[in-house]
Amino acid sequence: MSPTLREQQDLAAARYRNRAPDRAETERKQEETGTLVADQPDQIEARAERLIGDVVGSRAVRQAARTEGALERIIAENDLQPSLFLGRGTATAESVGRISLADGGAGTGFLVGRRLLLTNNHVLPDVATAAGAFVEFDFELGADGRPETPSAFDLDPGTLFLTDAGIDASLVAVAPARGVVAGDRYGWNRLLRQQGKIVIGEAANVIGHPSGRRKEIAVRNNRLLDQLPDFLHYEADTEPGNSGSPVFNDQWEVVALHHSGVPRTNDAGQWLTVDGTVWTRSMGDAAVDWVANEGARISVVLTRLRALARTPAQTAVLAELGSEAMVGAPPVEVASTAREDTGRRGVRGTPDTPPHLVFLHGRAQQGRDPAALRADWAGGLTRGLGSVGRPPLDPARAWFPYYGDRLAHLAGPSAVELAGANEDGAVTAAEQAAPPGSSAQATYAALIEDAASRAGFQPDASEGFGDLLGTVQSALTHLASRSRLDDLFIALRFRDVALYLDDEQVRGEVLDTVLETFPTSGPVTLVSHSLGTVVALDLLTRTPPDVEVRLLVTAGSPLGLDSVNKRLLAGGPRQPDVGRWVNAWCVADAVAIGCPLGPSWGRGVEDIRTDNPLTAAHSIAEYLADVRVASAIGEQV
Repeated sequence: MSPTLREQQDLAAARYRNRAPDRAETERKQEETGTLVADQPDQIEARAERLIGDVVGSRAVRQAARTEGALERIIAENDLQPSLFLGRGTATAESVGRISLADGGAGTGFLVGRRLLLTNNHVLPDVATAAGAFVEFDFELGADGRPETPSAFDLDPGTLFLTDAGIDASLVAVAPARGVVAGDRYGWNRLLRQQGKIVIGEAANVIGHPSGRRKEIAVRNNRLLDQLPDFLHYEADTEPGNSGSPVFNDQWEVVALHHSGVPRTNDAGQWLTVDGTVWTRSMGDAAVDWVANEGARISVVLTRLRALARTPAQTAVLAELGSEAMVGAPPVEVASTAREDTGRRGVRGTPDTPPHLVFLHGRAQQGRDPAALRADWAGGLTRGLGSVGRPPLDPARAWFPYYGDRLAHLAGPSAVELAGANEDGAVTAAEQAAPPGSSAQATYAALIEDAASRAGFQPDASEGFGDLLGTVQSALTHLASRSRLDDLFIALRFRDVALYLDDEQVRGEVLDTVLETFPTSGPVTLVSHSLGTVVALDLLTRTPPDVEVRLLVTAGSPLGLDSVNKRLLAGGPRQPDVGRWVNAWCVADAVAIGCPLGPSWGRGVEDIRTDNPLTAAHSIAEYLADVRVASAIGEQV
């Protein structure tokens, strides 16, 4: 028999009591370092890597921390958030609904797939309970303060019902209502099993229906207190009815499934009131001294639920969670090719009918799963689409040409590997990242000098103008200080741009690889990032004749640099043959330091300045989450 809510609260209280020495040590570290972030070093590294964009690897992240506590400052600089924080939170909240039970009880659940709802086991302990329940979305106040009209969806445990009492989690299918699939209207949360989503001291934001009331959000002053193997402890204002609420980080990624408040107890396990006396049921829940909240770690939830899927039909439905959530899922099939095997190829959009959406990635993607990368891009775009009231994007719709392994094979040993061989710091980032070949090295130096010049850098007269140990390293340091990106990160970006531009074999093989997974006819929206924007401009000179690029999106692009655009196949900043060109750039993105593109490319390009977080200035997900960028794409697809 599944534990009751009271039993779950007793278990949570025991876990909290047993962790008292660990919390005391955390508080000591917080006081000593002057920062709220006081987690294990591997957790802090994983979090910093994710915020930076997961592009340079843990060694490079460690190199970024040149002074003690630098990573902690990256994660928790202050409590200010970009203005899009509220818009994204509002869009995310649409996927959260109130669960109404046949016995009159209520809980919270949230969509994690087009037709998948996640909540607690103590809310939906079995198929019979789920069959008699329904979920309501839009049970909230509108912008004018008036109640919205809620929409009810029956639960469909016959299609899927998985539950685990140990971590208090239940996953259930949601039946369509009047022909509408819930996720198509309200969107869903893309769950991630990887580490690095939150660390002790960071904010934990909760959305739910406390006491069955209309939707409420607990934001700010809600900090992660402790990380246990299966659970997280955090501060937050919650009430009964919040059971099954999603717990988010500041990027609105789900980090936990909330299931219980944690009462203060004495050594005998008895609950205590605020004044320290033993609590009794007659006093009511308001008298309890609630000291924390507890939620199951979402990575643990995913692992447990995946293990419960025992039939092919259950596994097929569970696949709607996406490749980044699935543990032990079968590998994604990719397009076959007769060329030399240098790793994975891209994935085609399905259904294979126009209009087509194509995502064209940048560098440092070797060894990655193209389907997982595609899901990352689609997740960012879905956030932006939700902010303007558009339905979410099904990642499977997008084509994802993948040249990451091919480029890495052509480039030879990666700069990150070289960095690992020189951890004593004797070799600078510029030396490590310089591309092979004298011509490519000259282009590399010109790229960095060009970018630094646009950022206001003037080399010292004593420095050799083309010397990688002189001007280039100083320029990298200048760009890093302006953008708050690590100089190795910047150097790596320019390294492969230079290699691509100056080595015709590299350029040709990259373009051929992209065209292997590219539509051959019909209208296309081409969305590109970083080095991918350079590849995209060259690609436009080689696209099949029956392809019509109606929208080109470039994000985080170095195309504003003269040393880049003059080496394009078109021979300079000449307007491409596209219906519309939108360019997204961020002031803190050192790779796009030459943006906006208008001064170089003329009025044919629409420049959009985005407000990406400083710690994710070059992130494609952040660029695509901008409402203006997402709106432009949404109009086409």
